[in-house]
Amino acid sequence: MVSHFDKVKKFLFELGFDIQTEDPDEGIVIISDEEQGISHLIIDCEDEILVFEQFIFKLKSPDDSSILRKLLQINRSLVHGALTLDDDNRVIFRDTLQLENLDQNEMEGTINSIGLMMAEYASDFLKFAK
Repeated sequence: MVSHFDKVKKFLFELGFDIQTEDPDEGIVIISDEEQGISHLIIDCEDEILVFEQFIFKLKSPDDSSILRKLLQINRSLVHGALTLDDDNRVIFRDTLQLENLDQNEMEGTINSIGLMMAEYASDFLKFAK
């Protein structure tokens, strides 16, 4: 039986991604695709879910309600996943998928969602990070 980790790696190769880093013991792979605005996308095989996390930028003004409002509005337009804020005020794209019945199209949809978001909102993200 193919492990979830091996299945994820196989899908990534079939989608044309090169794995930059992998840690089979932790179930983590890291990929980048500069053309899509993806840099060090962490893909983590947890117990039953596949977690995608892409660092976007660090908030310089975490109490700026206009920025937080815009991030929530961007969330509404995302096809997959959501923008989240961690304890260090880093804005991160995050999505989760079930590993048990994972298919390649689902993974591709999540990765494409990041690319679409970056293409559409990169200028906003750059402005917010300043």
